[in-house]
Amino acid sequence: MRVHVADHPLITHKLTVLRDVDTPSPVFRALVEELMTLLAYEGTRGVRVEPVDILTPVAPTTGVRIADPKPLIVPILRAGLGMLEGMVKLLPSAEVGFLGMARNEETLQPTTYAERLPDDLSDRQCFVLDPMLATGGSLAAAIEFLLQRGATDVTAICILAAPEGLAFVEEQLHGQDVTIVLGALDERLNEQGYIVPGLGDAGDRLYGTV
Repeated sequence: MRVHVADHPLITHKLTVLRDVDTPSPVFRALVEELMTLLAYEGTRGVRVEPVDILTPVAPTTGVRIADPKPLIVPILRAGLGMLEGMVKLLPSAEVGFLGMARNEETLQPTTYAERLPDDLSDRQCFVLDPMLATGGSLAAAIEFLLQRGATDVTAICILAAPEGLAFVEEQLHGQDVTIVLGALDERLNEQGYIVPGLGDAGDRLYGTV
């Protein structure tokens, strides 16, 4: 498992505003989308391309285009939806699937309540979107779900992570070909399983409490 923590002053600046308890939901949502586009540049460095011949106004040349089968973007509901638009702007030709996972607040274990994905992901590059890698249970389960359907190359993009969550994902995936791209690696988890210093519940701050 490869872990890349993006180191860029714009990312750190936007994260600082996201963390602030006084940042309202509309600003929070806009910042998540902006952050996602920045993180997506890092997360798509290994996206598969194929050569293509084109004609410029001056001369013929060879460039590249996104290869088939097209990448699959998989936001984990509900908070991952806040990251989707920033990713789609960067990869408009990608397909989008959805995976609904929730954490049991007593056991901290993930449960799957919805999925909208192709049955066969053979040879597909998948990009999983989840703002917070806390305990790691939901992300590990989501990645396993994709690998079991034949995905061969999975990149997870998260805004924040805790060391405990990273360690759990690595243990669960047993050497699978997975990359995790982070905006920041925080200090630890607290007793309730929240990232410290973190930014609170990403879903609630994006959409309000339900």
